[in-house]
Amino acid sequence: MKPKVPATTAHIRLPPFTDVLPVPVFFRTERMPAHASYPILRHAWGEFVYSFSGVTEVTAGDQYFLAPPHLGLWIAPETEHTGFNHQAAVHCSMYIRRDLCNGMPDYSCAVMVTPLVRAILEHLRDLGNTPEPEPARERLLRVLVDQLSTCRTTGSFIPHTDDAQLNAVLQPLRDDPADNRTIAELAAAFNLSERTLIRRCQTELGMSLTEWRQRVRIVTALPMLRSGRSVEAVALDLGYASSSAFIAMFRRLMGSSPRRFFAAELTGAANADQ
Repeated sequence: MKPKVPATTAHIRLPPFTDVLPVPVFFRTERMPAHASYPILRHAWGEFVYSFSGVTEVTAGDQYFLAPPHLGLWIAPETEHTGFNHQAAVHCSMYIRRDLCNGMPDYSCAVMVTPLVRAILEHLRDLGNTPEPEPARERLLRVLVDQLSTCRTTGSFIPHTDDAQLNAVLQPLRDDPADNRTIAELAAAFNLSERTLIRRCQTELGMSLTEWRQRVRIVTALPMLRSGRSVEAVALDLGYASSSAFIAMFRRLMGSSPRRFFAAELTGAANADQ
């Protein structure tokens, strides 16, 4: 499957270069308006994408990825890809020369960034885009490359589909994860039978609609929790009747409760600083 730019694209963004990487590691920040996209790209270097706000969406090879503020995205060298976003977003791209990518996977994947990596990314963002990095900045970029290689990776997490009718059902759930309509109600709203909707989800997404929408809620919840909001407030915002139901879902998908998940994250940052 070739990467596809959404038909709703209103703004086309061009990368700073496509043929030659001018330095071993190049970092830049981009502010993307709503309904913006990049053209289809393929380059010899690796690319790491991270959103400071909003959600960047990327199709890489035959996979679809979301890059919200808690997840980074690694695009392996020579991978055909394109990026786009439905809502306004601020993200960074770090281009890494191929011989420096040895510590990274040879396939594209989502990256669970550590607090240390996040802090470096935010520091580089605040420095702004500079065509000729200073030596201290170049050293920091090399440290960032090393730290990225220690981060946990995961799959695309939220599968995508090219089925236009199914995607019409999914888009409102992406836009409003608190939408609690049942499968029967969603099927009826989009002129599908319940059985057809269930079958298409399994065929196109490889999982049930319930599983898919829970993953969307996880992606939405993580930056909210990281900002200091309580579990109860986040659970209610995402349409859960109680925090216990949200915690059970979080534990099943992430392997621990929200409290333990973020405690482990902080412990990892402390260890990295030692």
